[in-house]
Amino acid sequence: MLEARFQKALRFGGTVGAILTCPLEVVKTRLQSSSLLLRPLYLPAVQLQGVTGALIRPCLQSVGVLELLRTILEKEGIRSLFRGLGPNLIGVAPSRAVYFAAYSGAKEKLNMVLVPESKKVHMFSAACAGVTSATLTNPIWLVKTRMQLEARAKGEARGSALQCAMRVYHTEGLRGFYRGISASYAGVSETVIHFVIYEALKQQLRECQPFLSPSFIFPPNSQDFLGLMGAAAISKTCASCMAYPHEVIRTRLREEGSRYRSFVQTLQLVVREEGPSALYRGLLAHLIRQIPNAAIVMVTYELTIHLATKM
Repeated sequence: MLEARFQKALRFGGTVGAILTCPLEVVKTRLQSSSLLLRPLYLPAVQLQGVTGALIRPCLQSVGVLELLRTILEKEGIRSLFRGLGPNLIGVAPSRAVYFAAYSGAKEKLNMVLVPESKKVHMFSAACAGVTSATLTNPIWLVKTRMQLEARAKGEARGSALQCAMRVYHTEGLRGFYRGISASYAGVSETVIHFVIYEALKQQLRECQPFLSPSFIFPPNSQDFLGLMGAAAISKTCASCMAYPHEVIRTRLREEGSRYRSFVQTLQLVVREEGPSALYRGLLAHLIRQIPNAAIVMVTYELTIHLATKM
């Protein structure tokens, strides 16, 4: 019963969150991609002429979230800010359900062979959950990324998610749906960092908040929820900032007809051609989108698990 309620809460929260934050997701993906290098659609019209007579593009780092958001609205229309929403809605609930199911299952088993609730248990559980979720849902996220990167002027026809998936299959085969999976596996480090910091903060909260202690008396108060949300927000911020480059590399690997071939090759190419700061393009949009979402999801998860243990 509680499991069904948890799944329903994940679906509802994930759906609302995906719709509200889709414009930020599109902007973040565009900032991460090489489209800023290849498509003048997103760059200011003015170009400078160097001493050799060659045209020099403006500094790409100057393209911010609001500037790119405004440019997309002007040149492509508001519908482009919701590109990839379909795959996002399809994938968000299953990915979270798989993730938390794998995390809970791994944690339960590891507590039996390792020191219960130790950092090792949290790290291995988070890694298992991240790899499982990334493997099963990568095709959905690849289609979403391709759709978000598809730039079309106002009035031009745009392909659907099904058409995008069929194009991937016909041009790249089944392997095409798993482009960027190496970066997703590298991104498991973000999951590990997030849960290790979160569990450590939650351990501190146990000492002073009754919601997390064995003597918890239902219902929890607002301070309990705020504590958990704060712990989730802090841990997610730290993890995202430390592991963010994998997001940029994954987007580059998923680009259609991309010259990026592997994780290491993409990392080296981006740093050599665009500088280390290019690995953090879109970070602000990512944090604005992810931090509130992570806080809400973690509180929902904790409350559901707690109620399940009380029954």
